[in-house]
Amino acid sequence: MDMLSGSLWDKILKFALPVALTVVLEQMFNAVDIAVLGNYSAVQTVSVAAVGTNISIVGFLVMLGFGISMGSNVVIAQSIGRKDLENVKRAVHTSALFAVFGGVLLSLVGFALSGLVLGMMSLPQEVYELAVSYLRTYLLGVPIVFVYLLSASIFRSIGQTKLPLLALVVANVVNLVLDLVFVVVLHWDVMGVALATVLANLTSALILVRLLMQRNDALKLSLHNLQLDKECLKEILHIGVPTGIQNAVFSVANVVIQGAINSLGTIVIAASSAAFPIELFAYSVFSSFSQACTTFVGQNYGARQLDRCKKILKLCLLENAIATALAVLLVLTTGKAILRFINDTPEVVEIGYQRLVIVFSAYAFSLTYDTISGYLRGFGFSFLPSLLTIIGVCGVRLYWVFFVFPYVRTFENIMLVYPVSLGITAALVIGALWWIRPTKRCA
Repeated sequence: MDMLSGSLWDKILKFALPVALTVVLEQMFNAVDIAVLGNYSAVQTVSVAAVGTNISIVGFLVMLGFGISMGSNVVIAQSIGRKDLENVKRAVHTSALFAVFGGVLLSLVGFALSGLVLGMMSLPQEVYELAVSYLRTYLLGVPIVFVYLLSASIFRSIGQTKLPLLALVVANVVNLVLDLVFVVVLHWDVMGVALATVLANLTSALILVRLLMQRNDALKLSLHNLQLDKECLKEILHIGVPTGIQNAVFSVANVVIQGAINSLGTIVIAASSAAFPIELFAYSVFSSFSQACTTFVGQNYGARQLDRCKKILKLCLLENAIATALAVLLVLTTGKAILRFINDTPEVVEIGYQRLVIVFSAYAFSLTYDTISGYLRGFGFSFLPSLLTIIGVCGVRLYWVFFVFPYVRTFENIMLVYPVSLGITAALVIGALWWIRPTKRCA
């Protein structure tokens, strides 16, 4: 995709929509796992709660890897804008090798701490044992997830967003088939869906790696050229680490919220777990426009087309608002039917839909700060938006759980933390944009 000239409206849309569908499919792993367990497990509600309580932890791992991958995306996009193909090659091979090493390290640390982390989440005993089994099986595939995320970021840096999507389509089919085999036929229950997810992720990672190895340009991946280029890795980590830490701490705050939800009982846990993958459908829409903003700005900043960068921000905000509104409307219209498909317990459906309504009320704030953060990241300003997000989202949520929730221990009260924290964060990031003024500073 030529991001440096021509119309932007249609190109941003063509970039963002496949990314949105990719994020949806990434979340489909959990949704399918929960649906299969909710319909075929011998202990349906307990199994669903065990997988659901791990969503925040799995999100921590995935979002940490995704944040690092954004560093690769920006470095490669800026290098393409400068027409520095040698740096593109170094970034591709550095990213691939770092994905393997970083994934293995995180997997080992996670396996050692899994029991401790889940033990701190106030789980009922019957849920705790299954939750540990699921998490430890999933952790075996973390290096595979990292390889997929870094490979996908390489393709997106040139506007190629369809291939990561197609790889995930194949992976989701594999996941569904294996879920049914492992749960319905072999009765492996929670451990079966975790193993199915690992093998499905392996499928998508192998597809993208193979496609990179078959290319004939600067993005070609060659095993004998794998090396960690110090300067290139420094650039990637400069942008990726703050983003990764932001995403990781974001997930830590969600783990704390999940702990508060867990204290309200198994039915509430199951309801929240069933609603979470659905609300991520709308999240995937506005996050995709943030990625589009980062990549388009990265290339145009590399080519020093600063006026075009400002236009990109305005269009991303506008298109994001329209697309997110349509996604939210669709989910609210069909939400109860989807919840009944996942778990047909009446109390689970009502409480799950209540979560959807409250969380969606805050998405106007989310798309604003997320798109602006993506814009700043495209210029290489990653630390400040990440810091403000940690303060606004994570800080407020932790304060709410420890100092507000104990006085009114209801599901409605814990859910209100979403609009409050996201509204504060949007105000902080808008202030950062006004203070940095990246086009003037970079000029």
